[in-house]
Amino acid sequence: MPDIRERVEADRGLLKKIQLMIPGYAGYRRREDIRAADNILRIQLSDQVKGVRGELETIRDGMAMEGKTTGLSPIGNAIFTLEGIEAKVRHAEGGYSGISATIRIEETELDRLYEYDYAMLMSLDKAAAVVPMIRDASDGKSFEASMKAFNEAVKAFESAWKQRTAAVTGTQVR
Repeated sequence: MPDIRERVEADRGLLKKIQLMIPGYAGYRRREDIRAADNILRIQLSDQVKGVRGELETIRDGMAMEGKTTGLSPIGNAIFTLEGIEAKVRHAEGGYSGISATIRIEETELDRLYEYDYAMLMSLDKAAAVVPMIRDASDGKSFEASMKAFNEAVKAFESAWKQRTAAVTGTQVR
């Protein structure tokens, strides 16, 4: 996956390039670019969460049509969790780097946010990889094991999310 930050930097227009040359303004411009890259990644993450949720909804609907009611509750819980995650990620604060901001997030902190987003992406990939196993599993132990693996991946995603949120709000202990 290409570094979104590099893409944002490459797409700078003339005005942004001039801003990088102004003393005192260059740091602001770089922070804004990192913030834009972070926002793009979070939108992609939330879209992927939505895709995984859609796959689970399809599985749930198929199970309901076949009369397999045993696994509907765990899948329903997972769908509910993913809906919440999707909303949180999509509408998250990316950090404000204004010239005279009350809470200022510097470039190194913005880079750390990007790393949390990457950890979330890896966890989401693990969860998505389990979805076909859930689809193929019967109502027996393989279904339970698949759901457990899925839920663990989602918990890892949420853990990275909480660390990211703490970093943005300044409540993370260093």
